[in-house]
This record gives sequence, C-alpha cells and structure tokens, in this order.
Amino acid sequence: MIYILLIINLFTFLIFGWDKRLSIKHKRRISESTLLGFAFIGGTLGAILGMLIFRHKVSKKSFLLKFVGVVLLQVLFIYIVWTTGLCHKFFG
Repeated sequence: MIYILLIINLFTFLIFGWDKRLSIKHKRRISESTLLGFAFIGGTLGAILGMLIFRHKVSKKSFLLKFVGVVLLQVLFIYIVWTTGLCHKFFG
C-alpha cells in the first residue's frame, strides 16, 4: 500500500511540474480536475510539494479552495474508516 501511495504522489508531483512548464510556454494545460483528481486518489503530499516547489496554483484562490475541499474529504474518509473499525478489515 505504501508503495502505491509513493508512486501516486511522485506522479502527482510530476504532473504539477509539467503543468507549470506548459503554462510558462503558453501551451495547452492539464485540467484542474485532473490535478485535483490525482490529489484526491492519494497524491495530496505530491500536490502540496508540487505547488510549493514549482510555485504553481498557489495564487489561484478558486483552485486552493477546491484543493482544501479534497483534503477535508480525505480527512473525513480516514476518520470514518478509523472510527468504525473498517481499517482492521482492510489492513488486518
């Protein structure tokens, strides 16, 4: 499981960097829904690092609000899984 999350985060980090590169070159960009989607499926840390290191999407308030929404949904999901005991079913 940890390896899958590492791969997702690395890929998310790379697509944030690639999107920044595309924006500098005024090329067609990666959609916000794709960026947020990869963050949602587990690439939150990669997205945060990508935003900070590449200085990408950090001044766009609408994107940041959506990103915070993704993070809050993840926290809620983890809380529900943890408190209901579902984590024992998934992870032994």
